[in-house]
Amino acid sequence: MAAALLSLALAAPSASASTSASATRGHAVPLRVATYNIHAGTGSDGVFDLDRQAAALRALDADVIGLQEVDVHWGARSQDLDVAGELARRLGMRVSFAPVYSLDPVEAGSPRREYGVAVLSRFPIRSETNHEITRLSTQDQNPVPAPAPGFGEVTLKVRGVPVQVFVTHLDYRSDPAVRVAQVADTRRIMARERADLPGARQVLLGDLNAEPAAPELRPLWAGLRDAGAGTGGTYPAAAPVKRIDYVAVGEGVRVHDASVPEEAVASDHRPVVAKVSLTR
Repeated sequence: MAAALLSLALAAPSASASTSASATRGHAVPLRVATYNIHAGTGSDGVFDLDRQAAALRALDADVIGLQEVDVHWGARSQDLDVAGELARRLGMRVSFAPVYSLDPVEAGSPRREYGVAVLSRFPIRSETNHEITRLSTQDQNPVPAPAPGFGEVTLKVRGVPVQVFVTHLDYRSDPAVRVAQVADTRRIMARERADLPGARQVLLGDLNAEPAAPELRPLWAGLRDAGAGTGGTYPAAAPVKRIDYVAVGEGVRVHDASVPEEAVASDHRPVVAKVSLTR
């Protein structure tokens, strides 16, 4: 009998060990995320200055940053630079670029002229996708709404937790019709991507060109939380009167804090940064 009791004692984990293992499994993973419309590297003063913009991004101290209005060899306004790559290099981060437009170069043999959105990450990028959503092109004289790329997604693993980060830039026009279609596309794509990776946490970063109470954004808030609710305006940077830039999070992502840093010069928008945690 004594031998049997000793055997059970050795085989069964102690209450404290069991509790410790459970706590480890349930421990939340901290993450700092941000979004920033960088205006192709040009500040609110009209000056192109990547050093200044890199400094503004570095000050966010974010693990993951979504960028909008990103030039890659686009032209003279950004000195024909790969702005996405340059910022990643200066910050020591990985980069994924998702072009909205990819045009033939002016001179044969030069890189393609591209413009779109990007994600900067301190974590390795496991996969990346450039999704199509409805767009009204700024490159056509008589555009009609049609599917076009520029809705970027990267998959990360943050301390064992899979995270799908999406970055977007919605239509700027006063007529919300295209944004209505874009929001519907966004919800459909995010739902499909999560179904393909069960348990993944989702974060949406972007310039939505509409304020939080806009009717066209209402469907987004059915499945996502506006992390920056209650923070200040983001546009125009010098004296913001609108909040149109967002960090939005899905199920399993808890928001601890969010702010709009008082960066008034590096771009024509202000950034948004949020401290969140991911449940396991």
